[in-house]
Amino acid sequence: MNSKLIKELPDLVRNNVISQEVATTIEAYYQSQQANSPNRLFTVFGVLGSLLVGLGIILILAHNWDNFSRTVKTGFAFLPLIIGQLVVAFSILKHKSKTWKEASGTFLFFTIGSSIALVSQIYNIPGDLSAYVLTWVLLSAPLIYLLKSNVLAILHLIFITFYAYEIGYGHYYSNETPWLYLVLLGIAIPHYIQLLKHRTNDNITSLFNWLYPLSVTIVLGTFVKDLSELGFLMYVLLFSVFYNLGKMPFFDTQKLRKNGYLIFGSLGIVVLMLIMSFDSFWYIEELVFFAQESYISILLFFVNGVILGLAYYKKWLQSFNVFQYVFILLSLLYLGGLNLPVLGTVIINILILALGITTIKIGADKVHFGILNYGLFIITALVVCRFFDTNMSFVIRGLLFVGVGLSFFLTNYIMLKKQSSKAKTL
Repeated sequence: MNSKLIKELPDLVRNNVISQEVATTIEAYYQSQQANSPNRLFTVFGVLGSLLVGLGIILILAHNWDNFSRTVKTGFAFLPLIIGQLVVAFSILKHKSKTWKEASGTFLFFTIGSSIALVSQIYNIPGDLSAYVLTWVLLSAPLIYLLKSNVLAILHLIFITFYAYEIGYGHYYSNETPWLYLVLLGIAIPHYIQLLKHRTNDNITSLFNWLYPLSVTIVLGTFVKDLSELGFLMYVLLFSVFYNLGKMPFFDTQKLRKNGYLIFGSLGIVVLMLIMSFDSFWYIEELVFFAQESYISILLFFVNGVILGLAYYKKWLQSFNVFQYVFILLSLLYLGGLNLPVLGTVIINILILALGITTIKIGADKVHFGILNYGLFIITALVVCRFFDTNMSFVIRGLLFVGVGLSFFLTNYIMLKKQSSKAKTL
């Protein structure tokens, strides 16, 4: 129940803002919402309890493992799995609460993994860690939809990220690319889409808005092999996709902290461009265009173009935002600025300054102190970077920092005055 609103109802009635009948209706509505919604704390403890029970069983068996025969060991390997399936079946058939389903699904998820590991150990079945995790998540994936479980969807996302990490980063000389990660990611997408449709503003949906870009950001590096230069461009294009997704009205109308795509995209673009702003970056070796990295870069560029074209077609673009066009500018500059450090450095520094000014303007238009100060931090980061790679005197450097400090104070002061005057007019 929204306790703050409920507490204010008597005052609203007393001041004739709403009638007593309306207040009673509002209170009854929130009470019904509270009765129908699951207890989040109980769900969390239920999931944690399932984890602890599963770990406890494994520890007990591990302590006495060598004293059992192979037949007994096999029975113990499958026993937790059978129990987990029975508990899940009971939760479904008896239409138990969300907490029951989340807890039983979590228990079954880990018993699947333990059963695979134990059977492999008992019968000396060879295999590597990535194959083990792949088998585990494939067998567990149907549970996401069978139980409509958010916890299982989160575990699925974590484990497929680890699977891709193990293949791409686990072995230094590995040339494998975890293409199956894309298939595994696609398995969980329908569940995420349902959350976006029916539980748009819920915290669990906001969590997925952060986890998906985080997972893809970690895994993209596994698709980079020998062409590290194009790998850098791939990340620029990926963060541009995130930013353009985050600017779509569906995400942009939500609170900023719930828009993981926008924040990931913006921070990623700024950090990569600050790296590119150094003179040494632009001594790029000759690029090989007929390679895996080039095809992925083309695909990401095309996705950016489709999203931006859709924004034009739907008339979502209210004003010019440099962030949304960065993927075009940086792609052209990246491919045309080979071994031209002066040209690349100057243009990148101008672009970073433009991004900072754009962000400050967005913050001022929305009267949002966080966005405003983020724009100031972009400019400050640019000044700090130039502090280390230029031959300016310490007096000029000091004056630059004084200027940036004054700009922080003045812009926030002007914003505060603007907010105060706007509040008075309401």
